[in-house]
Amino acid sequence: MNNNKIKVLVVDDSAIVRKIFNEELSKETDIQVVGTAPDPFVARDKIVQLQPDVILLDIEMPRMDGLTFLKKLMKYYPLPVIIVSSLTQKGSTMAVEATEQGAVDVLAKPGGSYSVGDMCVQLKEKIRAAAKVNMNRKLIPVSRSKVETITKSLQETTQKVIAIGASTGGTEAIKEILVNIPLNCPGIVIVQHMPANFTTAFAERLNNLCQIEVKEAKDGDSVINGRALIAPGNFHMLIRRSGAKYYVNVKDGPLVHHQRPAVDVLFTSIAQYVGRNAIGVILTGMGADGAKGLFAMKGSGAKTIAQDEASCVVFGMPKEAIKLGAADKIVSLDRITQEIVSLVNLS
Repeated sequence: MNNNKIKVLVVDDSAIVRKIFNEELSKETDIQVVGTAPDPFVARDKIVQLQPDVILLDIEMPRMDGLTFLKKLMKYYPLPVIIVSSLTQKGSTMAVEATEQGAVDVLAKPGGSYSVGDMCVQLKEKIRAAAKVNMNRKLIPVSRSKVETITKSLQETTQKVIAIGASTGGTEAIKEILVNIPLNCPGIVIVQHMPANFTTAFAERLNNLCQIEVKEAKDGDSVINGRALIAPGNFHMLIRRSGAKYYVNVKDGPLVHHQRPAVDVLFTSIAQYVGRNAIGVILTGMGADGAKGLFAMKGSGAKTIAQDEASCVVFGMPKEAIKLGAADKIVSLDRITQEIVSLVNLS
C-alpha cells in the first residue's frame, strides 16, 4: 500500500454508487478507497479500523441519515467529509445543512444530465481538496456590536459592486460575510462551486439568515443595493452593464478550472464592465480559479481582498491570487465584512 495515497471511505446504501466510486477512484495514483459501508453503523467501525483521510457520505440512508451521523462524527471523531446527495430538494436542503455541521463540500450523484464522467472529475478534485483541510481551524464570528458599527458607517452608494468567489469551505465563509453585511450594502455577485439545486437551497438558507435579500441568480437579474445574487450550479454568471445599471448574464459554456460556475468567468466580466467601482473577494477553496480574474480586476482599478491562510478551510485559491499579486489586502474571515465596508466608503 502506498502510504502517500489519500485514504477514502465510501458510505452509501446504494451498492451501485459504492461500485462506481470504487472503480473510478482506483484509477487515480494518489487516491485509494480503503473501504465501503452501506450505513453509518458499519461505517463507524470501519473509521476506527481503517483511519480514512476523507469520507464520502450519502445524505439519505435507512437506519441513520447522513446528517445525524455527520453531527456525531464531528463531535467525537472529526474528519473531512464530502456529502454525496441526490438532486432532490430534500437532499439539497440537507446537504446545505451538512456544510453548517462541518462537511467540507457537497457533490451531486450522477443522474439526468449530470453524467458519471462529469461527477468523477469533480469528485477527485474535491477529495484532494478535502485531504488538505485543517479540521482544527476555528471560526471567530463577528460580534453584534461590530455589525452595528458597520451598518452605521456604510455610506449610500449606487455604483459599486462586490464580487465574491469561493470553493471548498466557502459556504460557511460566504454565510459569515453576508450575515454581517448591512442592508444598504452595494449589490453583491457570488460564485460558489456547487452543483445545480444545491445553490437554490444555499441561497434560500442565506436569505432566511441575512438582512439583505439573497437569491439564486436568473438571467437578466439586476445587481442592486441590498441584494446578493448567487450563480446557479452548472451555469456561468457574468456581469453586464446597461447605461448606469448592472445586471447578470447566466449562461452555459465550457468548464473553466473543471468548474461551472467559475470564479474567473465572473471576475473577468467584473474587470471589463465595473472596473474601479468593484470590490473583489477571493475566499477559501482548492485550485486556482479566480486568481487571474482577481488580477484582472485589480488591473482595472478594483479593490481586491484575499482571505488569509489561518482562517481558510483550504488555502488554495487565495494563495494563487496572492502569488499573482492580485490581492491588495490579505484579511482574516472575521474582518472581511468590515474591510469591504471600509473600501466602499473610501472609493
